[in-house]
Amino acid sequence: MNTSALLPRLLQAAKSTSLAAWQTGQLFRRAVATALTAVHDVLQAEIQKGNMQLVSDFVTSKALPAARALLLERMAARVLVRLGLRGALASNVVGWVLPLVLEQLIQAGHKTGFFHKVQSNTTILDALSRLDELKQAAWKRLVPDADSGAEVLPDDAPTPLLLSESTSNSPTA
Repeated sequence: MNTSALLPRLLQAAKSTSLAAWQTGQLFRRAVATALTAVHDVLQAEIQKGNMQLVSDFVTSKALPAARALLLERMAARVLVRLGLRGALASNVVGWVLPLVLEQLIQAGHKTGFFHKVQSNTTILDALSRLDELKQAAWKRLVPDADSGAEVLPDDAPTPLLLSESTSNSPTA
């Protein structure tokens, strides 16, 4: 298929979704926040049960395959329920959001020293507070400008630049 036949289909798909580029960022942040909360809730439940070593092993990829699969299944189920999507779309969204969130959580854990802190602290309360710190660090890695408060106002919506406007304002040589 040549690109000239692909371009109209692409434009039609963009029009049918009715989403501007800046709106997809909001959807991404919502999906990532939902996935991060689901991961945090599952890990928090395991810590409250007293399975701090399982959480530490899971985040460092040292957990047994059966335990890892069980935790991943619980996380995926929570994300599916919270997103409110159905069918293949829900599976696809969870399929790319959950690994992204877990990867950033692991990188934030390595950067903040979460694994050493959890292994050295034996109390559940300390481990839960460390998990909250890890969640905040992962959120900052996923959405660096989340706390800036920047938002797009209705009258600031981007307008498409017409070709005639861009050529009439261009300097001539």
